[in-house]
Amino acid sequence: MMAIVATFSLPAQALEKPEYSVLYEDGKFEYRLYQPYIVAETEMVGMDDSSEASNEGFRRLFDYISGANSAKSKVAMTAPVQQSRIDSSEKIAMTAPVQQFETETGWRVGFMLPGKYSMENAPVPSDDRVYLRLIPARTMAVVRYSGRWTERNLQKQQARLLQRVEADGLTIQSSLESAFYNPPFMPPFMRRNEIMVEVQGLPESLSDALSANASR
Repeated sequence: MMAIVATFSLPAQALEKPEYSVLYEDGKFEYRLYQPYIVAETEMVGMDDSSEASNEGFRRLFDYISGANSAKSKVAMTAPVQQSRIDSSEKIAMTAPVQQFETETGWRVGFMLPGKYSMENAPVPSDDRVYLRLIPARTMAVVRYSGRWTERNLQKQQARLLQRVEADGLTIQSSLESAFYNPPFMPPFMRRNEIMVEVQGLPESLSDALSANASR
């Protein structure tokens, strides 16, 4: 899985990002509770090369936020750009109209719509390969890292994440997702990259501690 090769018009710090609270932090590992948000997504079906999928996916999404939508209006860019692998067994809810469909193997690329939009007022993509989806509140296990956007680097971080989730005895609820916050010209050591996965619940010791704090 590679990063989106794209030019962000603003620094990552200036872009709106999904809202979340950190439930637990241990170095570069975190459990986060994300609030619901809407994403614009597209799928590169049957495309194996992650870099090629990244570039094509971002082009479609950039066209959407540049005015290729029902309102012919521009939509502000947000961060991060997210990418995940899809397989033929996965089902995902679409909008306009709402339906369920099975995907083939490939890649999914997307990013959050600004918080001012809802499913009712968000511009509908003109390209039927781009769709909008509401991501519900969810608990994510996350590893944050810097460095180059290489498959080797990504695999290393994926292993760290999965080992920690397994050690904590949690059930994984989603595919692995990559998040990239910076443009390609950002020096690798300054980049913010993340690998994350949705989990069910929290480690028992952490849940007990949070419950105790809430009752005080």
